[in-house]
Amino acid sequence: MFIKLIVHICGSFWTLYRKCNNAKFPLLRTIYRFLFRADSFVHGSSFAWESYFKGEPCFPHGRLGIFVSKYAQIGKNCVIFQHVTIGYNSLPDSKGKGAPIIGENCYIGAGAKIIGNVKVGDNVRVGANCVVYKDIPDNSIVVSNIQRIIKRQGTLINKFYFKPEKWVYFDDGRWIEETDPKIIKALSS
Repeated sequence: MFIKLIVHICGSFWTLYRKCNNAKFPLLRTIYRFLFRADSFVHGSSFAWESYFKGEPCFPHGRLGIFVSKYAQIGKNCVIFQHVTIGYNSLPDSKGKGAPIIGENCYIGAGAKIIGNVKVGDNVRVGANCVVYKDIPDNSIVVSNIQRIIKRQGTLINKFYFKPEKWVYFDDGRWIEETDPKIIKALSS
């Protein structure tokens, strides 16, 4: 309740979101980011302050369980329902590395996942629980399809990579620096 009160005093979630990037003093920016993260935690959501919103989206059921990754871009007048993921793909062998760019006036149904370097056009409807990993043209509707299995040779690298300064991956509760030059090159390209 205390965090909600502080966010309310700051103006709103979106006012606080903007202050995370625009505060001129580092200490003030740190305080805003702490409050922003605390408010996101209270709502079970995660909005990276490095994401970009052209305007404030509509959350018909609040921000419950919504995840928007670093570098994602979202256009004006988007409607985003609960438990939506707009996520960055950091897998080193993926052709879709990067974050989504979502156009204007999009309607994203509950539980939808938009992952990787995809462009979702303007006026697109993404159905509930859809997984979007390919570009979607303007004025389209995306619905779920039948499950398809793709068998690959060799072991897939399914580590979660992150680059605060150097590339690291999560392993057994801790972050480990990646030292394989092939993987570092693939992540950096």
